Amino acid sequence: MGFKADIIVWNYAERSRHAKLILHMAKVEAVAISPNDLYLVSLGGQDDDSVVIWNLETKHSICGSPSTIPTAGHALTVKFANQTDNVFITGGNGTLRLWQLDLPNRKIRPTECQTGQLKRIITCVEIADSDAFFYCGTTTGDVLVISMKTGLLKTYGPIKDKFSLGITAIMELKSGDILIGTGDGVLALCKASNLKPIKKVKVDGAVNSITLRGQGHQFFIGTGSCQMYRFNYTEFKEELIATCHSDAVLDVAFPCGTSDLFCTCSKAEIRIWYTPNNKELLRITVPNMTCHAIEFMPDGRSIISAWNDGKIRAFTPETGKLMYIIHSAHHQGVTAIAVTGDCKRIVSGGGEGQVRVWEIAQRSQKMLAAMKEHSSTVSCIKIKKNDRECVTASLDGTCIIWDILRFARNQMVLANTLFKCVCYHPEEYQIITSGKDRKVGYWEVYDGLMIRELEGSLSGSINGMDITPDGSYYSTGGEDKLVKVWGYDEGEVTHVGIGHSGTINRLKISPDMIHIISVSTDGAILRWKFPHLKKT
Repeated sequence: MGFKADIIVWNYAERSRHAKLILHMAKVEAVAISPNDLYLVSLGGQDDDSVVIWNLETKHSICGSPSTIPTAGHALTVKFANQTDNVFITGGNGTLRLWQLDLPNRKIRPTECQTGQLKRIITCVEIADSDAFFYCGTTTGDVLVISMKTGLLKTYGPIKDKFSLGITAIMELKSGDILIGTGDGVLALCKASNLKPIKKVKVDGAVNSITLRGQGHQFFIGTGSCQMYRFNYTEFKEELIATCHSDAVLDVAFPCGTSDLFCTCSKAEIRIWYTPNNKELLRITVPNMTCHAIEFMPDGRSIISAWNDGKIRAFTPETGKLMYIIHSAHHQGVTAIAVTGDCKRIVSGGGEGQVRVWEIAQRSQKMLAAMKEHSSTVSCIKIKKNDRECVTASLDGTCIIWDILRFARNQMVLANTLFKCVCYHPEEYQIITSGKDRKVGYWEVYDGLMIRELEGSLSGSINGMDITPDGSYYSTGGEDKLVKVWGYDEGEVTHVGIGHSGTINRLKISPDMIHIISVSTDGAILRWKFPHLKKT
């Protein structure tokens, strides 16, 4: 509550920040720009409950007012008129107001709109091109048509067959017809006269925004499941042009030896992406579950995934078909996974701290051993190239090097931290670790002694780490939202990537050392150019 909420205005042509406007408390609910780009109107959240007019040229506020009367609910949406810079509308829970800007007196004066017996929560507003009336979308699934001159209800509809899960977006076309997007993922083309749908298309996720191109012969919609579609008005068929995860992305993996594909996992899904054009090739869905970790088998024939229901699932990379499930692999969810180079064994870690080794045959999967020395969640597993040894990092402050032929501990590394990530140096005589203490530790595999400790981050945990195939560089990312590239021998940061707006969960350097892929809690997948390109 004590924090101010920023509004940032961008210069689109120059890709630079034009202004940072700070006045609202805690949250900015909505913003709108006047038709001649003179003013910006901003709507504070429920705790702020104010509407403010800003001068875009001087970058200062002109005036402000409470957005609702004290007994009403809070405003959710704001829209400027099309013909004048002095009129705008706010709507929300129990409130619908028409505002006039009185510039000489630096005041905004509201008029309450009257909807009679109808009590509605307004989610979106669209003003007719002529400024004669405006449409209000509601959570009830109908549209109110209000006169701009009088603020009185003209009509509403549809009376029957209201839109499911409410109306989330409205856009008027040049023809006078209106596009309606719903919480159920339906995009409908409706006649303005009776508000009945002429055409309907179902898309994935609630329709959050509609944008016209040109005269409206083409338009774009964005949905709540992070999909972007393009429509042609005449055909009224959807074309998917961009996708991403709508939940935190928890892991990323490259297939062995190729950089053209990579795989990411999130809540309920695994996706495979084509690196050169960032297009989604395949989506594997497991409803109501969360995938914590993924790994490609070195032969490329399967994707091994770790799930919070305690199961290990294997899928084919080409079709996403389920190959097999290892049931009850861990009783507190599978949190980390790794595969051997011969494709015959899987090493998994769980929320209870156990490390288990599984033998994978053509028609069967059996547990070879369960090793219980960690007392908390296993966060990361890496296997040596000879398939005889692995290292596991845990939130209990230990990294254990295991012999996975004898199923016994070889060495243990202890630190006052929660380990989040670990990597073998390609020559496999050292490991590097990091975690909650923000430090990068170099350790001897032979005796578990620390050789070196670096300050990896100034704020927050380091969650992801990957090392180049030649061992010259490694990359880290975490709660500071920065991707850092380090020289291994020098122990110094050579490059920093700024782009994420959420905590980085994992990152991977592509096998050809051309890209770094980083994934974060805000659902973003960022592809970076690796700064130290391999010389060919």
